[in-house]
Amino acid sequence: MSTPRSVLVVGGGAAGSAATILLRRAGLAVELIEAKDDWNATAGSGITLQGNALRVLRELGVWEQVERSGFGFDSVGITAPDGTVLHVAEDLRTGGDDLPATVGMRRPQLQGALIDAVRASGATVRLGTRADSLDQSADGAGVTVRFSDGSRGRYDLVIAADGLGSATRAAIGITDKPEPTGMAIWRVAAPRPAGVTRTDLAYGGPAYIAGYCPTGDASLYAYVVEANRDRAAVPAASYADEMRSLARHYGGYWPEITRHITDPAQVNYTWFDRLLVEGSWHRGRVVLVGDAAHCCPPTLAQGAALSLEDAWVLAQLLTATDSWDDALFQAYYERRIARVRPVVEASVQIGRWQLDGVRDADVPALMGRTMTLLREVP
Repeated sequence: MSTPRSVLVVGGGAAGSAATILLRRAGLAVELIEAKDDWNATAGSGITLQGNALRVLRELGVWEQVERSGFGFDSVGITAPDGTVLHVAEDLRTGGDDLPATVGMRRPQLQGALIDAVRASGATVRLGTRADSLDQSADGAGVTVRFSDGSRGRYDLVIAADGLGSATRAAIGITDKPEPTGMAIWRVAAPRPAGVTRTDLAYGGPAYIAGYCPTGDASLYAYVVEANRDRAAVPAASYADEMRSLARHYGGYWPEITRHITDPAQVNYTWFDRLLVEGSWHRGRVVLVGDAAHCCPPTLAQGAALSLEDAWVLAQLLTATDSWDDALFQAYYERRIARVRPVVEASVQIGRWQLDGVRDADVPALMGRTMTLLREVP
């Protein structure tokens, strides 16, 4: 191409940042807009990154930073509510044998690594900016965007990475919306007891799941999963009390963790949602990636991984040809849906079994099949 094609990326989370980095590396002109003024005002206390997420992070050039900041491990423990370890399973290294099975880290540290890489790529970044309207040209060769600051721009492609409640998805006429699965999760960051060197999950007790994941030499994030409640009936000022009232019923390392659940501002409460856009993830020259196209409960810890993979696959396709047409974007959808659908369905099914009280469900087999699929390069 004699002049670089121009791409607008809407949303500066994992998927948007990854797409920006990869397309800039290929020489495209990329502008990223992020609605928040503070790009790293990241909700949540921690994130679990499976190997297939680490594989993409290595491709983005941030793996060494992730490795230094996070805590890698290769197994998961299943415990009784009193803390008795019932089983320890070796996790599959879905990113390949040269990467850990899992890394836990603080969400702001991951976002910070991606922000640094975006800025180093030379992309144009505009914070506190939204896309108010998108007007696709009659010949299908470009998109004119009007922004919240009154400016306009014309782009060869718009990548919608603006999350679960994507305004871009709605603006291009895709009517799919996230649906609650019936569960919700409380999360908090806390100091890591020295003996915590992997994720442990307790099933039973007053919550469906009580678990924790180490996120660094001195930190972890802990979570408890329950049936979702009316959010309006749970005032934010009571978040620490609510989470502590559930966590206090668990033994092992939980008493040490629970005594640090004191600040309601540090406790995050969210519902589990399901979303899977069917048919295609594009309309003309606007294409969805990440949570804008799909979302699932974190029962398999695959949300960030699938989003990062979307960006990687889309960037591969865009940089391999000059023909940015419906066939290319449909090929992107078909390549991704075959991988995303089983993960979304398995993640939802695991939660459904718990909500329905199914005691003989073969959760390990379902998890094993799904994670084996993810070991393949997307």
